[in-house]
Formats: sequence, C-alpha cells, structure tokens
Amino acid sequence: MIAHKKEFTGGLLLFIAFWIVFAIGMSPIFGNGNNLLNYMDNLYNTISKKSSYYIPGVVKEAQQYKGQQVTLNIKASNPEQAERYVKLFQAGNAQVAVDGVNVKVEGGLGLMLENMLNDADLAFANNGDAIVAKYGMEPKRVMYAWWNALKAAEKDFNKQKMFKEAKIIGKVQTRGVEPAYNYYGIQAEDIKAKLGIVIASLVGYVIYTLWFGFSILFMFEGWGLKLEH
Repeated sequence: MIAHKKEFTGGLLLFIAFWIVFAIGMSPIFGNGNNLLNYMDNLYNTISKKSSYYIPGVVKEAQQYKGQQVTLNIKASNPEQAERYVKLFQAGNAQVAVDGVNVKVEGGLGLMLENMLNDADLAFANNGDAIVAKYGMEPKRVMYAWWNALKAAEKDFNKQKMFKEAKIIGKVQTRGVEPAYNYYGIQAEDIKAKLGIVIASLVGYVIYTLWFGFSILFMFEGWGLKLEH
C-alpha cells in the first residue's frame, strides 16, 4: 500500500525524468557524435592541457647531465619492442646493441634526455608529422615506447645505485612523456573562454545528483518507509 500517494507520485516522476535525461545525455548529439560524458571529458582535457605542460622545467633540470656517459641494460617485452627501443635511443646519439629482448644502451645521458624531451614536446604540441618523419611510427606509439623504455631505464639505474639519474628519468617519464601521450591530439583552451560551460557543468552535476537522491527519498517516504532513531 502507498501511504502518501502524492509524495510517491512526485518521486516516481522525478525518477522517470532522471532516466530520460540520462538517455539524452548518452545520445551522440553533443558535437561530432559525442555523448555528454565524452563531450565533457574532452572539454576538461582541453582546459587542463596548459596546466599540464611541465616539459620546460624538466628540460632545465636535465641540463646538468650534459657530458655524463652512462650504460643501460634494459629488457623489452618482445623483439619488436626491442627494435623500437633501438630507433629511440639511436636518435639521441647512443650506441645500441640488441640481443633478443635485451637492449644495451651506451651514450651521453644529456643527449638522451634532450631527445626524449624533444619528442615529448613535439607530441604535446600535436606535431605528429615531425615524429612520424623521425621514426616512421605513429606519435602515440612512440610515446608509449618511450614510456616503457624509461620505466625499464629507471629500474636499471636504481639497480646500478645511480639514484639521481633514475630520478630524472622518472621525471621525463611522468612529466614529459606521459602528459604528451595523454594530451596528444587535444587542442588547449583557455578556461576563461569556457567558463560559462564549466560553471554550468559543475552546477548541473550537483543538481543531477540531488535529483536522483530526492526521487528515491520521496518514493520511499510516499511508500511509508521511514528512518527512525
């Protein structure tokens, strides 16, 4: 039995309306065939890109490693990945030898870091043609290969107790290559230009969340269910 029909009906209507709005939000009608979630995800990516550009700071920090010679022994997942590592490190003037999935790299750490960060900068700036011309590989594949190579390089430096070198490699990975991979193909936007949409999305999210909660509350109370101490 429904104890309070008016309250229950109001909650039910809110509940039905919630799912109607949800269905509209999941429809591909929000520009370029996106649903609302994809549209908002892209919006927040565009306005967060500028604040995720850490590469100049890492470039400055990497200057201190100019002239330092290092040897790395890293392991690839498969022979194909090992060959990609060869291309990457040779572009930084390193000597590279491959034995199956084992890759030995010898050269100047400063030059290697400069090459890594230059690639990350090109990808972050969406200059994919330059990366393709350099390696013959799709830009995101290059960034992914660098990410894995740097992970292995950091591990090897730590194994050699070269902790300072491991630290800068980690920074290149997380503050250079990783953002470049994540933001490749995304055009940076000033948040001021999208401020209205941002505010509306945040307010809308709060209202939509409360909407669902109150619809359940009204239906339960209309049904006669109550929480008592």
